Amino acid sequence: MFRFAHPTYLYLLALVPLFIIIYWLYQRRMKKNLRKFGDPELLKHLMPEVSVIRRNLKFALMMLALTLAVFMLARPQYGTRNEEVKRSGIEVVIAVDVSNSMLCRDIQPSRLEKAKMIVSKLVDQFDSDRIGLVMFAGKALTLLPVTSDYVSAKMFLDQMEPSAISVQGTALAQAISQAQRGFSTTKNVGRALILITDAEDHEDGAVEAAKEAKKAGIRIFVLSVGTEAGGPIPMGGGNYKTDNTGQTVITRLNESVGKDIARAGDGVYIHVDQTERAQMLLSKELDDMQKADISAKMFSEYDEQFVAVAILLFVVLLIDLCIAEKKNPLLRNFNVFSKQVKKSE
Repeated sequence: MFRFAHPTYLYLLALVPLFIIIYWLYQRRMKKNLRKFGDPELLKHLMPEVSVIRRNLKFALMMLALTLAVFMLARPQYGTRNEEVKRSGIEVVIAVDVSNSMLCRDIQPSRLEKAKMIVSKLVDQFDSDRIGLVMFAGKALTLLPVTSDYVSAKMFLDQMEPSAISVQGTALAQAISQAQRGFSTTKNVGRALILITDAEDHEDGAVEAAKEAKKAGIRIFVLSVGTEAGGPIPMGGGNYKTDNTGQTVITRLNESVGKDIARAGDGVYIHVDQTERAQMLLSKELDDMQKADISAKMFSEYDEQFVAVAILLFVVLLIDLCIAEKKNPLLRNFNVFSKQVKKSE
């Protein structure tokens, strides 16, 4: 695939037809001025060293040189390479609870925003690890399979909102199973599932799903976001979620569920508060995990072609330098630019 890294510079090519028009008008004016002195055919014999063909050829070479110079500025590139490299790291799938209860502000700025901040900082710390993203509420969805593309991982954080999943609830078992399917089949590599949730209004089967993940070599780290005191759930417009009787619903952190899942998944339970404690504990646990070589196809940049264009530009300028605008008297009988005129007998 051919492309230009900076195609904006190609607008400079508009100078080429502009210079051609100016050159044509200049040549036309010169001919008009010569006619004032006499017949152009007779004037040729008075100026034997003048060569119109040479002048036109040098102008054409200069226009070609200008075109090549613009191409160099635009940085022509051709082709791409996918290189398979070995990277040392672990595979991490982060499953974030996006149910309505995660909008509670008992943890500032909210449970969900705190979860996103943790994920963002965690991605910034990754170097040779691979990351995947899952969001869940009443059902689980994979946003990003395990990849080394950290930029995309941070972009997908913006999609983690309660409105992204129509079915409400906290399907922890489904989230664990969905995340488990996102890991690669690479052997001897550390695998970690980070489950960020308040574990409120959960469905059954989460502990059993955690045990199955453990059998597959996956450790589950549960980050519980929220407080035992809890708080109301904002629903927009200054309103809060209410029950059937019109009473404001108070959502509270369910720590027991998180601890059971972490225990069953051979992982660690971490409570998230307003400090950076949870972030530091999680980073330390991940650093201690087994690391192995991960084979990954990494996108390589386009091959730069400006060197080839530069060489061609140099050749054009060299040819232009070797061609004189006027005929050389010593080479008058050897003219490759014009036909010899036979003398009439």
